Amino acid sequence: MTAPVTVHCLVVDDDAQVRHSLARVIQAHGLATLEASSGAEALAILEREGEIPLAISDIHMPEMDGVTFLRQALERYPDMAIVMLTGVAEVATAVECLKLGALDYISKPVLIDEVRARVDKALEKRELVLQNRFYQQHLESRVRDLDRRNKQSVINGVQMLVHALEAKDAYTSGHSTRVSRYAVKTAVHLGFTGDRLEHIRLGGELHDIGKIGTREDILNKPGPLTPDEFEHIKGHTALGERILAPSLGESPMVLRVVRSHHERIDGGGFPDGLVGQAIPQEARIVAVVDAFDAMTTNRAYRPSRTPGDAKDELQRCAGTHFDPEVVDAFVHAFPDVSILPSSI
Repeated sequence: MTAPVTVHCLVVDDDAQVRHSLARVIQAHGLATLEASSGAEALAILEREGEIPLAISDIHMPEMDGVTFLRQALERYPDMAIVMLTGVAEVATAVECLKLGALDYISKPVLIDEVRARVDKALEKRELVLQNRFYQQHLESRVRDLDRRNKQSVINGVQMLVHALEAKDAYTSGHSTRVSRYAVKTAVHLGFTGDRLEHIRLGGELHDIGKIGTREDILNKPGPLTPDEFEHIKGHTALGERILAPSLGESPMVLRVVRSHHERIDGGGFPDGLVGQAIPQEARIVAVVDAFDAMTTNRAYRPSRTPGDAKDELQRCAGTHFDPEVVDAFVHAFPDVSILPSSI
């Protein structure tokens, strides 16, 4: 069985003598050809054969001229190389065809060596365009992959700071991880998916990163804070945002969680005194789960509360400190709070 011949060039001209002569020249140059006597016939051949790398088309033809063929062929097969045939008086039209996407034009009367040279040039241009597109697509893919790796590297570095922070404050070991996990499960209950879940996960993990700049004697103080000390510790929200901004500038919601997780629904929080819906929902979620974990963890200034007591406190403060919808979502996401944090 003979293998099918690959068609490399479609010759389109209503003058049979010119068409046959061109086809013979191109065949002698090592390329298989098909012929069409009009633009409409050429489009029908393309429909049957699929994209052909190269077409040489006359400009003036009955039924469908070369300009119309050029437009319609490139609309359907944008990677096709098309060279126009033109008479001396049609150079302006040929130049217009170049603007429409033709790669070259050949002036009549046609010279054999010129046909060969223009065919080679057109196919080389086409190959160069295809290669450039391939490299561009792969380059973009590699850049995206590199961006992901760089972002993960930055996150890994910041998480090392979180571990350093927790080593600095012995009472909060594991706090950031628990807050992140509580926040994700609560967010799922609220319908979060995709990037929003990733933002809440990362925001929960990094929410207290600004405490790396808080004095240890204040972090570990066993008694009540003075007003000045409280102002100092309140600064960790804005400081955390500043620490992360150069690395996570493309994840603004993570930065907003870090900045706003101590805002209160009634406007009595910090650092900006935001009220209600002005507080990002992600930050409202972290505020609830952060408070729950803080209440159920031993601190230097007080012993831990039971998970049940902490849940009751969240519900008592819903509508003032906390978003009632988020508190309700947390309670439903963790119906048996008595098993926390061991179940997380």
